[in-house]
This record gives sequence, structure tokens and C-alpha cells, in this order.
Amino acid sequence: MKNYFQLKENDTTFKREILAGAVSFVTIVYIVAVNASILSDAGIPLEAGMLATVISAVAGCLLMGFIGKTPIILVPGMGVNALFTYTVCQSMGLTWQEGLAAVTVSGLLFCLIAFTKLTEILSAAIPASIKEAITAGVGIFLTFIGLQKGQLVVSSKTTFVQLGNLSSPHVIVTLLTLLLTVILFARKVKGEFLISIVFGTVLAACFGLIHPNETAGAASPLASYLSVFGALSFGAMVKAGFWVAVFSLTMVIVFENIGLVHGHTEMIKRPDKFKKSLQANALSALFSGIAGTSPTVSTVETAAGIASGGRTGLTAITTGLLFLSSLLFLPFIKLVPDSAIAPVLIIIGGLMIQSIQKINLEDFTESFPAFLIIALIPLTYSIVDGMAFGFIAYPILKIAMKRRQEITAPLYIIAVLFLANFIFHSF
Repeated sequence: MKNYFQLKENDTTFKREILAGAVSFVTIVYIVAVNASILSDAGIPLEAGMLATVISAVAGCLLMGFIGKTPIILVPGMGVNALFTYTVCQSMGLTWQEGLAAVTVSGLLFCLIAFTKLTEILSAAIPASIKEAITAGVGIFLTFIGLQKGQLVVSSKTTFVQLGNLSSPHVIVTLLTLLLTVILFARKVKGEFLISIVFGTVLAACFGLIHPNETAGAASPLASYLSVFGALSFGAMVKAGFWVAVFSLTMVIVFENIGLVHGHTEMIKRPDKFKKSLQANALSALFSGIAGTSPTVSTVETAAGIASGGRTGLTAITTGLLFLSSLLFLPFIKLVPDSAIAPVLIIIGGLMIQSIQKINLEDFTESFPAFLIIALIPLTYSIVDGMAFGFIAYPILKIAMKRRQEITAPLYIIAVLFLANFIFHSF
């Protein structure tokens, strides 16, 4: 094993890799509850969503460990799970079975890109401002979803949204949990999200917001999951909406992962591992649809494992195997209320909004398309529609300013496809 993972060459030890994998696990295990909660809004049973999250995380980490040989952790991603649930399934009208089929096809396209030179071509074709704007827009969208789950923001007949009832037990638990989560995160406590979710769940129980008897008669997690595993429906492939969903999912997972994998391989000073790591990432995303969840992505929490000394795939394998232990706690994870999930979504959204710093705000041809994406993703409640406005506006502004040379051929194609989708759905 030492020779396979080249521990000596990577200046690490077996013990250090195992400990780094354990640290990564503690920082990311919260995803089991959070991702299942979001998938349930698409119609996937909560128990099945938890199992799908665990199985895809185990598979993703093992693929990364054995193929990429890097400490990168792969789990269903925040942001792309919101795209799957709230845009693909809710806004675009696909069933979750059709949505999973779209995830699988997007995974196939990701593999096509990762295993060819298309990676470099596409990465260079999309402006940095557009990539960063998508991340920031999705961040605000996640925060909005968190505010809704915590009932801090509720619907209004006159103003669409308004502040929730601050005296409500649900809101009080959300605010107290958010306060603890912010403090833990600011102090860089390892496993801060896991600690806050446990605290929020206990607090909700004290306020009488959890009723274990309501879930006692539910189907067993395994029986529920068997109805989801491989439950792909390709019946919508004849519809334009299906391919818009595939296109959007592919765009997000490709560019998000290219950026994250590049960043992580640079952190361990092994840029030569980028290609294999991205390929492992693509294979994992392909399996996600079959497993019954939104695509897996390289996580920012990977940095915690790297900071703890993780340098090889042994770290990722350790994290993946530890995810199996979370199966023992599924009965308890089922009890986690929205008030305990909401603070995590709010803070993750706050982290993603930092991408705005990388946008050239002094250049209107760069900043305005980015602004449209950031504003319209949450305001239209659709990641696809928000992206579309930015991709269409970008070439228009560049042409208007006689800067046509800054537009690549793939960007023209993407803009036309988004415009055609708008026209198709308008008539």
C-alpha cells in the first residue's frame, strides 16, 4: 500500500493519511442530512436520499482514492443539488426519476470532457466572471432556501416575501442554531456543521418540534432506497426541457469541479494529478444518477484533510469507508428538522458569495452579465434561467463595445442555446 500510494514520495505516512481522512469525514458528514433534505423536496423519500448520499459518497471517495490518488473528497454537492431539486424538478417540471436520468447523461458528458482535450477547450472558453458569478448566484440561492427552511423568510401576498414570525419556536431554534454555527465556524472548530446540526436537533426536541412517532411507521431505509436506486426514466428525452436540464447540470459540474480539483491539486503541490482526479470525479458524477442523487463534486472541505496532512488517495479512501459508519445513525438522521439544516445552508451560501471578489467590477461588459446571473438565480428561483441571462448578455455587450475578439465560438453556441430555450418556452 505504501508503494501504491507513494507515501514516501509524497512526504506522508500511513497514520497521517488515516487521521486526515478522519478529519475530512467529520467536516463533511453533515451532507448526509442536508443533501437528503434537499432531495426530499424533489420527491425522493428522505430515507432513500440519505442512503443515496452515503453510497455515492463512498463510491466517489474510493474512485478518487484509487484512480486520482489524491485526498480530494467527493460527495453530492451543495448548489448542484439545489439545481437538481428546485430548477430541474420543480421549475422545469421533470419528475425526480427523469431528473436522475438527466444527472446520468450529464455525467456521461462530463466523462467525455474529462477523458479528452475538451477540458482545456471549455475551461478557456467560459469567461472567469461568468464562472464566479454562477458560484455567487447559487450561494445566494442556497441562503434563500435556508431562510425558507428556517422560516425566517415566508411568502407574502403583497410583497412576495416577508420576515417570518420571530416568536415562532421553529424560528427561535433556527436563530439559536445559526448563532452557534456562526461562532463555531468563525473559531474554525473542526466538524462545526456536524456539531451545529446535533445541537439544533436536540434544541428542536426540547421545543417539541420533533415527533419520533411520526417516522416510526415509515418504510425501512433499504426498502425505500431500492425504489430509487437505478430508477432512471428516459421518457422525457424527447422533450427540449430534458436537454436544457442536462446542459445546465453539465455546465455546473464541469466548471465547478475543474476549479476545485485544480485548487486542491495545487494545495498538495501535485498538479500532475489533476487529469486523473478530474476523471475520477467524472466517473463518480456518472454513478450519482444511478445511485439516486444529484451529482457528486469535489468539496471545499477537502482542504481540512489536506491541512491535516493528507496528501494521497489513502485520505479519500479513509473518508469513504468512514461514511459507511453513518449508516448506523440513519434512524437519528431522519429526525433532523429543517431548523437544524437551515443554518448550514445560510453559511455555505455566505461562503460561496465570496466569489464576487474575483469578478472585474470595473469592466461593465464583465460585471453586468455577472450581476444578472447573481441577481436572477435567486429571484427567478432557477439556476438555469439566471445563468441564461448572463450568458446571453455577455456577447451582446462585447459586440456593442466592439470587443468581439473576446468572445469564443463555444460561448456563442451556449448563448444561442439559452436564447433558443427562452424562445421555445415562450411560444
